[in-house]
Amino acid sequence: MSVLSVRDLSKAFGGVHAAREVTFDVAKGEFLALIGPNGAGKSTTFNMINGQLKPDSGDILLEGASIAGAAPRTIWRRGVGRTFQIAATFGSMTVVENVQMALISHHRETYSLWRAAGEHHRARALELLGYVGMQDAADRACRELAYGDVKRVELAIALANDPKLLLMDEPTAGMAPRERNDLIALVKRLVLDRGISVLFTEHSMDVVFAFADRIIVLARGRLIAEGNAKTIREHPKVQEVYFGTGKTFEKVTS
Repeated sequence: MSVLSVRDLSKAFGGVHAAREVTFDVAKGEFLALIGPNGAGKSTTFNMINGQLKPDSGDILLEGASIAGAAPRTIWRRGVGRTFQIAATFGSMTVVENVQMALISHHRETYSLWRAAGEHHRARALELLGYVGMQDAADRACRELAYGDVKRVELAIALANDPKLLLMDEPTAGMAPRERNDLIALVKRLVLDRGISVLFTEHSMDVVFAFADRIIVLARGRLIAEGNAKTIREHPKVQEVYFGTGKTFEKVTS
């Protein structure tokens, strides 16, 4: 059984069809890239899967059970983690406190009055920070960190609910080439070590072609191609929608 099954997913805004009968699966432990030119429907599809948008039609199955139209909080509690294009952390809080807050929410202790928040799950928070290489910065304020390190903290937060599926929206946006390759290599190791499935959107083709197990391509709301890096590079429809000339993808190096 697939971890995630998207079936005939559609969404329109007025007369604009942002997603049209999009269908794909994400297997257990798969690192799947969702790409497409601007306006292709990537964000709309992503936000329907995560619950920010309700689909007009179609279904979204997490391990066989429908989550279509469920609230983001419900979907998170079902085991779906999420990172955002613009990293979302509390700058005035320390690195470890940011992760502790996610753990408190995961364990439904938000309204617990028995202990101060800083006493909850610190050991587990430090363990998660260790996974992403940020344990040494645990007691620094997030606002003091470089942007690449904030992205790592956000990843630790996304792992707080022990996700079966991790959704990553433009995880390397705003990062230098070496930083983005290091971050995606880290995520790939987590996929292999912990069996987490990952669906990510990304504009950096060097990252996509180097790390994705499989790639799906959207254009004007429709899925037009899927396959490995070689298949996508050589696909005539993909070349057309990205370049309009039939020009092939060129490998990008850092």
